[in-house]
Order: sequence, then structure tokens, then C-alpha cells
Amino acid sequence: MGLEQQLNNDLIAAMKAGDKARVSTLRLIRSRAKNTAIEKGDTLSDDDFLTIIQKEAKRRKESLAMYEKGGRDDLVQQEKLELEILSTYLPKSLSESEMALVIDQVIEDVGATQRSDMGRVMGKVMAMVQGRADGKLIQNMVQEKLGS
Repeated sequence: MGLEQQLNNDLIAAMKAGDKARVSTLRLIRSRAKNTAIEKGDTLSDDDFLTIIQKEAKRRKESLAMYEKGGRDDLVQQEKLELEILSTYLPKSLSESEMALVIDQVIEDVGATQRSDMGRVMGKVMAMVQGRADGKLIQNMVQEKLGS
């Protein structure tokens, strides 16, 4: 079953269960997907759905930080709940040691030795991990390995 079908099935189940938070979150994803499909002019693949969910999860993390800083506990709880729902559709994140292995392998493959090679390394690493790791963390790890 594809991600789109899973989202639809989960939406129906959430509606039957009366889970308002899950219903609104899944409807948001479906709405974003529909807009993306219209812009793209084609149907969306599972990777497209995954990208949409990752963007929404990133937005929730950013909002969460701002709301915590502003002392808005009511909004913090809402964002945490939505992030938790979105996280169920994301692939398992890589640990730092797994990321380090991927980065080391790419550095070796590319033959990177200095900081100016960072763009080539980052491009390959990001393609390999495809949303299973935070880009900022990877960037910091690559900078550290190539010497700042």
C-alpha cells in the first residue's frame, strides 16, 4: 500500500474514532499534496508525499521552538501533537554513528580533503540519507570532518 492510500485509510479511521487532531493534520497533508500535484501537473509518488510530510514536520519543529521561547504552552502542546502524528509517517532517523559512516564513505568516494569540497560531499550525502537525517546536523558533521 502506498503512502497516499495509507494516509487516506488513516484519515477515515481517525474520523470514525473522533480524533480531531489526527483528522486536521492528515487533511493538511492531503491539501498540501493536492496543491503540489496541481503545481507538478502529475500524480505524486511516495517520495513526493514523504517530502511534503518532512516539510510539515520541519515547520512544526520551528514553530515549536518559537512558541516555547514565547511561553505559549497551549500552542506548544498542539505543535507537539501534530509533530508526533507526522513522525509516524517518516522513515526511521539515522543515528549519529550511522551518519558518520555515510559521511566517511562519501568523503572517501569523492576524494574530499578540504572544506572547499563540502558541496560535493553534502550533495551525495543528502541524496543517500533522503530525509532520514537533519541537514543541519549533517552539515556540521561534514564541516568537522573536512576541517573548519
